[in-house]
Amino acid sequence: MAAKYDVFKCEECGNVVKVLNFGGGTLVCCGQDMVKMDEKT
Repeated sequence: MAAKYDVFKCEECGNVVKVLNFGGGTLVCCGQDMVKMDEKT
């Protein structure tokens, strides 16, 4: 489940999105689910 400010990346084309308002469901790009990026601190 995504939360506000989570970052997701498409492994197929490299598109990156940042969640500002989560409305439910999954993020999909190029026909597959996007992968949540780990936070690097």
